[in-house]
Amino acid sequence: HWVAISCYIAIGLGTLSGGWRIIERMGTRITKLSQHQRFSASTGGTVMLLTASWYGIPVSTTHTITGCIIGAGAARRASAVRWQGAQDVMAAWVITIPASASVAALFYWLTTLFS
Repeated sequence: HWVAISCYIAIGLGTLSGGWRIIERMGTRITKLSQHQRFSASTGGTVMLLTASWYGIPVSTTHTITGCIIGAGAARRASAVRWQGAQDVMAAWVITIPASASVAALFYWLTTLFS
């Protein structure tokens, strides 16, 4: 149980320390969405996540809704999307994978060193 509780704490601390910046960027900096576009982005994300879950495909909810938000903004017109902001988010996704692997390797090394 300690692993699950540690994960809950880590996710909570991550959201507390930087999650608001992600929410703010998604909601205002990438594109401005009308109520109809927000509904369409949410519906599209829901359909994609349910379909992926049905087929057993692991997907990131953050990646899915980000793609739907960008798609809803681009459907209005391509210039409605602030592409530099979208590129920054995608760069963060690419950096996250090796950074997560490095942190996991460090903790694995620490636990094997002290056990």
